[in-house]
Amino acid sequence: MSEQEKLVASGISAIPAVKSGDTITLQEALVILWKNKWTVALFVIVAALVGGCYAMWVRPLYSSDVLLQVNVKGASSKSTKAMGEMGEVLELASPADAEIELIKSRMVLSSVVKEEHIHFKAVPVSFWDRLTHSEGRMDLDSLHIPVKLRTEKWFAIADGEDGYSVIAPDGKVILENAKVGEIYTAKYAGDSLVIRVGFMLAKEGQKFALAQGSPLKAARALMSALNVTERGKKTGIISVRYSHRYPDRAASILNTIARTYLRQNIEMRSAEAEKTLGFLEGQLPSVKAKLDSAEKVLADYRYKIGSIDMNGETRAHISKENDVQRQILDLEQKKQEAMRLFKAEHPSVVTLVKRQNKLRAELANLKKSAEKMPLTQQEVLRLQEEVAVNSEVYTNMLNNIQQLRVVRVGEVGNVRIVDLAQVESTPSKPKRMNIVICAIAAGFMLGVLLVFFRHMMRNGARCASEIERETGMNVLVKVPLSKDKLLRKKRRLSNGEPFVLRKADDQVTESFESMMTAVNFSLPQQAKHPVILVMGLVSGVGKSFVSQNLAATMAVNGKKVLLIDADMRRGVLHESTKRGLADILVGKASLDDVVQNKYEENLFVLGSGRSHMTTCGLLRSDAMDKLLKEARQKFDMVIVDTPPLNLVTDAELICPLADFSLFVLRYGCHRMDDIKETLSKVSRYSGKPGAIVMNYCEYEPGHYGYYEKEYYYKQPQDYKRFSFASLFFLLGSKFGGKQ
Repeated sequence: MSEQEKLVASGISAIPAVKSGDTITLQEALVILWKNKWTVALFVIVAALVGGCYAMWVRPLYSSDVLLQVNVKGASSKSTKAMGEMGEVLELASPADAEIELIKSRMVLSSVVKEEHIHFKAVPVSFWDRLTHSEGRMDLDSLHIPVKLRTEKWFAIADGEDGYSVIAPDGKVILENAKVGEIYTAKYAGDSLVIRVGFMLAKEGQKFALAQGSPLKAARALMSALNVTERGKKTGIISVRYSHRYPDRAASILNTIARTYLRQNIEMRSAEAEKTLGFLEGQLPSVKAKLDSAEKVLADYRYKIGSIDMNGETRAHISKENDVQRQILDLEQKKQEAMRLFKAEHPSVVTLVKRQNKLRAELANLKKSAEKMPLTQQEVLRLQEEVAVNSEVYTNMLNNIQQLRVVRVGEVGNVRIVDLAQVESTPSKPKRMNIVICAIAAGFMLGVLLVFFRHMMRNGARCASEIERETGMNVLVKVPLSKDKLLRKKRRLSNGEPFVLRKADDQVTESFESMMTAVNFSLPQQAKHPVILVMGLVSGVGKSFVSQNLAATMAVNGKKVLLIDADMRRGVLHESTKRGLADILVGKASLDDVVQNKYEENLFVLGSGRSHMTTCGLLRSDAMDKLLKEARQKFDMVIVDTPPLNLVTDAELICPLADFSLFVLRYGCHRMDDIKETLSKVSRYSGKPGAIVMNYCEYEPGHYGYYEKEYYYKQPQDYKRFSFASLFFLLGSKFGGKQ
């Protein structure tokens, strides 16, 4: 051998063996799903039905929306200009954010709840009407339920197109033949029920559950149901969206929200002007009275002293003094406006106070210079100044009142309605087709998960070579899982003939032919009329099925076979009401008396029989040895079906008397440790040869067996022609990590 070949051989031997159960290839996954296709299909069908019922059960919702525009009068632009480029970097909050929170506030929504009567409910209660979408409708304009009984169930029943009756919680009808649009009061439980139905569209006999909720809870529910967003970034365009069972109600509620918010916005912005206007209008009569009094005093004084001619200096003095007085009044008004916004220490207020003090000092100087005038002129000057001051105050007050009235009338707020809500004709929810598709997908996923979960839970031995390597015993044959419906029903084997006699061309029958051949070659040469013991680890592995069909196969091939049911606790090969093995062992019957010829000329059956003695005691006696010796003389082959090894000790007692043992394993149901432990326990009682039969074997890629009545053994290197099966196998081998 060359060095290169040695390296290759050593490299191959260094690769650890990968167990077949550790990974699942793509091809194996597809095969597993295909074998369990009806399970997955059942999940899909059930999920589709559930999804369809849910889609029909959910009430349709109609969505509508309104569009509002927010315009902050220069505040945002001034802030941005003041910040310069830094304002764009910091991305100041949009003015719409505050307006969105105001729209969702209780101040707005509480008014909407009361105006739209959202806290009054009349809900249809018919199951079938809801499922068929034929529910009636009842809108309540007013409802007052006695406080103590608001948690009880009240119902209204439609009496016709425009009539209804009200049923109290105790089942008593307290209101009959009530008409839509009229308000009714009914005495009940020391209180009164008040109800007014604004609109009703229902068939006669349809029932509604009445409920009076809390306005606060209704406002919170409405708040959570509203979808208020700003369209775009800092656009000031606000979209308000809402969904309701009835399209007209959705549009009505949204329009009420928009109008209520707009009205409150205008009222809030004109509230300051309203307060100032009220104050000025309250002070106007007193100012007018002071002006009239000052003018009367001046007129009386002039009449008393006669006409006085003032020179130009006096007129200039009076004009200048009036101008200073007017400036002082203007500064005082500006100071009052500033004081509403800032404190006295604010620079704007301090500046106004300084200017006022300066003007007052100038006015004081003018008054001192006026003292040098004659007394008559001084008195006239004083009276004229008083008239001028009162006239200026009165005139300014009239101008301010007029301006405030214009502001109050012309105030439109900083919000306007762009689009009102419209009644939609098609529901927005539910998307029934999407619900059904999602339900089908969920059902398919659950079915697939269940299939693979069951496959993972069946972590028993599946590979024949692994079993042979671990136990040291040969696996004679793998009996495939049959597709025969009668066999899958798991009926009592005594109720029908062996499967190999009914289905001569089935793959299961072929496997028993192979089993018979393997058993004949495995039997000791000195065993002329052998006794074969068929055992199983636990119940349900199909050992009785294997015993019966192996005996039938040998009988068909010309051998005279005796099949003994040694499970005297629970016989399955023959009716327990008839005599059998137990009767022979206790000496009540002979072999010729109880043996029966069934199904086939060469096939004889010995049932389990009945006995009141313990089974172990019967098998420990010499009667069983004598029976088997007698059977060897009369039959070519004896097959003994025993109870499960891990449940009772019957099979261990018969082992020394048999020539060959068959251990029946169910495919994928036994752990390797359990198999090794049981076989080692049996080997202590019998040194006779034995072999293993794997029953209920399922088709898996890459293993020997039968599939669709054809022999198969597939590996990637054996594919000569391209096919979809080869493609799946190659992909499965690649992703599964197998070589």
